[in-house]
Amino acid sequence: MVAFGVLGPVRAETALGPVALKGPRHRAVLARLLIARGRVVPVDTLIDDLWEEPPPGAVGAIRTFVADLRRALEPDRPPRQPARVLITAAPGYALQAEDVDAWRFETAVDESADLLATGQAKAALAGLDEALARWRGPAYAEWADRHWARAEIDRLDELRILAVERRAEALLGLGRAADAVSGLQAHAESHPLREDAWHLLITALYRAGRQADALAALRRVRDTLVDELGVDPGPRLRQLETDILGQAAHLNPPAAPRPEPPPLIGRDDELDRLLQAAGQVVSDGRPQLALVSGDAGAGKTTLAEALQHRLGWTVVWGHAPEYDGAPVAWPWPSADQPGGDPATARFRLRQAAVARVTALAAGGPVLLVADDLHRADEATLDLLAALTAEPWPLLVLGTFRATEISPALTAALARFARAEPVRIQLGGLDEAATGALARTVSGREIDAPTARLIHRRSGGNPFFVRELARLHEGDGDALQQVPAGVRDVIRHRLARLPDPAQTVLQQAAVLGQDIDPEVLAALAGPGTPLLDALDAALRAGFLTEDGPGGQPRFTHLLVRDTLYDDLSALRRAHWHARAASALERLRPDDVAALAHHFGLAGGSTAPQAARYARAAAELAERGSRPHDAARLWRQALDSAAAGRQRLAAVMGLGRALAVTGHLHEARQLRDEAITTAEQLDDPELTAEVLAAFVVPATWTRNDDEVLSARIVAAAEHALPAVRGAQRSRLLSTLALELRGDRTGRGDRAAREAEALAREDGDPVLLAFALNARFMHTFRRTGLARERAAIGAELAEVAAKHDLATFEVLGRLILMQAHSALGDLAAADAHAAAADQLADRYDLPVVGVLTTWYAALRLAVTGDPGAARAYREADGRLAAEDMPGMADGLLALALLSVAADGWADGDFGPYEPWVRPLILISRGRPVEAAEALRQAPESPHDLLREARLCLLARAAEHLDDKIILAELREQLSPAAGELAGAGTGAVTLGPVDDHLSGQPGPPNSHRRTHPTSQ
Repeated sequence: MVAFGVLGPVRAETALGPVALKGPRHRAVLARLLIARGRVVPVDTLIDDLWEEPPPGAVGAIRTFVADLRRALEPDRPPRQPARVLITAAPGYALQAEDVDAWRFETAVDESADLLATGQAKAALAGLDEALARWRGPAYAEWADRHWARAEIDRLDELRILAVERRAEALLGLGRAADAVSGLQAHAESHPLREDAWHLLITALYRAGRQADALAALRRVRDTLVDELGVDPGPRLRQLETDILGQAAHLNPPAAPRPEPPPLIGRDDELDRLLQAAGQVVSDGRPQLALVSGDAGAGKTTLAEALQHRLGWTVVWGHAPEYDGAPVAWPWPSADQPGGDPATARFRLRQAAVARVTALAAGGPVLLVADDLHRADEATLDLLAALTAEPWPLLVLGTFRATEISPALTAALARFARAEPVRIQLGGLDEAATGALARTVSGREIDAPTARLIHRRSGGNPFFVRELARLHEGDGDALQQVPAGVRDVIRHRLARLPDPAQTVLQQAAVLGQDIDPEVLAALAGPGTPLLDALDAALRAGFLTEDGPGGQPRFTHLLVRDTLYDDLSALRRAHWHARAASALERLRPDDVAALAHHFGLAGGSTAPQAARYARAAAELAERGSRPHDAARLWRQALDSAAAGRQRLAAVMGLGRALAVTGHLHEARQLRDEAITTAEQLDDPELTAEVLAAFVVPATWTRNDDEVLSARIVAAAEHALPAVRGAQRSRLLSTLALELRGDRTGRGDRAAREAEALAREDGDPVLLAFALNARFMHTFRRTGLARERAAIGAELAEVAAKHDLATFEVLGRLILMQAHSALGDLAAADAHAAAADQLADRYDLPVVGVLTTWYAALRLAVTGDPGAARAYREADGRLAAEDMPGMADGLLALALLSVAADGWADGDFGPYEPWVRPLILISRGRPVEAAEALRQAPESPHDLLREARLCLLARAAEHLDDKIILAELREQLSPAAGELAGAGTGAVTLGPVDDHLSGQPGPPNSHRRTHPTSQ
């Protein structure tokens, strides 16, 4: 079923993912039909709505748009079968949609009225939240100025306003007035003349205990109505004002239901220990003391709430206020009585507490929670010690921050030791628990890399994890920010440190999460009490000594980021420059750190920044860290001067981007570099620029033929000026750009490049030359074994010398070659090895190729899910900007698994070889015979055998024995192979079937090939 979205940009989605809706007029036709809600829209109406002045071919254009939409919405519909979604109905078309987000939204809003009327506020809130979440932007956003869309847009906007107000009603019904206020304030400001919105806001303010704000809002709406319309508020608002001034009883909020405790994740062991202590209280009838410590946000209160929920006992909570040395707020009279004797006050406090707990314990065991003891006064701490000495079933649970222990708490902990309390220290959650908590908070699936990033930035602190999960909306960049709530907590804690310690921590933040004490000392300067400052930061929990070699490091990246972000730009740049100078003296080989600090110092340090960034990028490339290399090359490019330095950075960045899958930008950078080199008219420089792009390639058709032709011409021009290793690189470059070449020039260049590389002994040079040789192992059919030998040597050389990208290439070549040979077990093994390497080195393009192989595997084994797998693989391929591979490949793949074996779809560059079959399927044999005779020679590439088999099949149907004999002669060296399977993506079946004169449909290999199982 197709799901349509109009609450934002118009979109369609199937189980396979988003549907490509092509151009704006296609989308306009779809939108116009959706607005009609299943009614027929005449063609004339569509024409009038799409064009102010219809062109002469408007009717034909509408038909084309409809045909394209049908193919997109029903990709599995068999040829010549009637459409089920976008149907033809005189005098036009209708859309038989079932799942439209606007319709679901409208239903939810209608249902909310009944739910609110029957007191089901919780269900109404859940339904409205889900409904409002469907909005991705303004409804029918692209056609807000079109007359045919305006009425529906206005209707949906009015429904959305109603939904917001009903949601506020539901919140008020649940006793959550403060939550209602936050949404209603913006709503009322956006609709200042809507009295219902103001009525809800004013009611919510009053119920939230903000009577003054409620009256101020009443004055504001009265002034607005008088100024804008010249009228007073309506009777409901006037009555509301009277009720507020009289504090009418009916305005009091309903009692809020007791909320469920927040989820407890990653603390099972700690909860079990507390439950064991509770069991001891029940069995002995004696008190137990449990002390839970941890950083702010570690989950101490959450653990106590979970214990309360599990026990079901009578519970007494005491909360310390937000300042030190204050009495805890207990549900009995306070000891704080001005003018009284302190000893008498403490005695009365103890009496009140004992009386209350005694009364409660008469009905069963009691849990007493004293939260945030690090801020409690001495009287409270004395009381807890006294309560644990009484003979009653009482579990006292005290929580405190281990990094903020007051002198009073220090003394109390010493007294508590005599009671042998249960002590629990809450550290950070592990990575698995961090991911589980983030998923629970966000309500969406969070993948392993994102969970890893959240864990790294939060240190596993549950409060930080929750804030980051709320910040994350599917955009990884959002996780690099510091949530506002986290920032406020960190600043509050930092303010407690002495001023010198705060300054040293700010300087340490400039260095990063791991802190080199020598570099920090140089940055801080002489006279700074560095060790005292670091000790204070360690005691406060901002630093640990878990860094490399026991060096200090920030406990949480969020702490470091808060400190760093609070620095002025001028101070940051100054300290980065000083850190860079210190590193040059102390750590001259740490080129990545030097590049980082010089780059952020700005100003006159640009030359050093560019030099060190280039050195660090080259180091990352040698270490098979392409993503780091791309980041560093970009940094080098930002700082590079014009000329050779910039050219080197442009080529390095292009190379790294190509490896990491950013192919379009890589091609643009390569084009820019060639243009610059040619303008300088320096053949040696041109050769250097061209040869710098050492990037593995596996597909035998270029993504950009114009750029490839430029590179070939420039390489031929530069070749006479170079020798040795540089000549080998340039020849390999030339051969790679001549992929598919029928002249033999590419093959000659690749062989010379290989010979020079073997003579030189450089493994990178040899790997690149072997890649070039692979590209020209198509001079005739049946060379899969030769390609397998090249792939095996390439994989061996690359593995031996840690050339990860070339090792992947070797595995992919072996996957392709063994597919052609029908040895699918071997192909499976090499595909799996390629995927493992890709996961290890984060090479996303590899997964595109192995996904196509997985679809081919299904096709070979006759799995009916092959067509679906091919479409999914094509979706991934389309996202990677690889037109050399993508163009026409899906149509060819679907042809290979079509039940009737006939052609349909956009075959792109393969169309000349499919055209005879297309014409035969349409009953036009004369034209098919002419197309067969006019078919061009196949490029010498991975699909050479497949193209020949397509023509052979057409010749067989047309009974053209002369052409068929010629084709079989070309195919005969490939006997025993699967035609086209050398692509690792698609096959036209066993070559033997085409040689025997019994090709059948292109997918006949499902039945006949002995090694397909």
